[in-house]
Amino acid sequence: MKCLNDGELKNMQKKYDWLLFDADETLFDYPSHIGLARLAARYGIAWTDADYVQFQAVNQPLWRAYQEGRIDIGQLEAQRFADLSARTGQPAPQLNRELQLEMAQLCNLLPGARELLAAAHGAGIRIGIITNGFAVQQEPRLRASDVSQYIDLLIISELEGFPKPDKRLFEAALHKMKQPAPQRVLMIGDNPDTDIAGGARAGMDTAWYNPEGRACPEHVAPTYHIRHLQQLHAVVLPPR
Repeated sequence: MKCLNDGELKNMQKKYDWLLFDADETLFDYPSHIGLARLAARYGIAWTDADYVQFQAVNQPLWRAYQEGRIDIGQLEAQRFADLSARTGQPAPQLNRELQLEMAQLCNLLPGARELLAAAHGAGIRIGIITNGFAVQQEPRLRASDVSQYIDLLIISELEGFPKPDKRLFEAALHKMKQPAPQRVLMIGDNPDTDIAGGARAGMDTAWYNPEGRACPEHVAPTYHIRHLQQLHAVVLPPR
């Protein structure tokens, strides 16, 4: 599926009552290699590129297992930090918490995110975040980024008991939004398997944010396919 240009997006303009954003790599960057290096340094470990590759070789399959409902958040937390826990002598939950608080300070808004949030808020569109990220990180990160004034709703899968793409998480979001028509909600995210597939299952329109130009999986059909967050201005904001 090709990315749409601004003219094509403008022709698809639609009124939405809510914009529902993924957090990591959609609104915020996520420099986990820096956070992990800082965490390891606290315990006298010189974190190398090889350490990071090894960590991700364990971490990424665990996240997929969590998203597919094969493990819970506690198992994810424990298993991904098993090696570093053995090296530091610290329990995995503590290491995970320390990393999340570190990441809350490291994460920055991606290009165009602040402007889109401000413009949508100014146009009377309500804004939510729906994330599979750990709860301990979310509020501190919003405060650090200074965009909390634009956010009307924060849905965290860890607290709801269902990860994206589980339809129940999106239904919980709709309930907390006071049950808008799902087609008046636009789900925006970078992960086609969790953000786009999950939003579509709940009846929402979807916008796949794909800055790297990856091929779209055959089983996913986003309403919009964009390379830059700025492109959504043409879709969601009323014409001047």
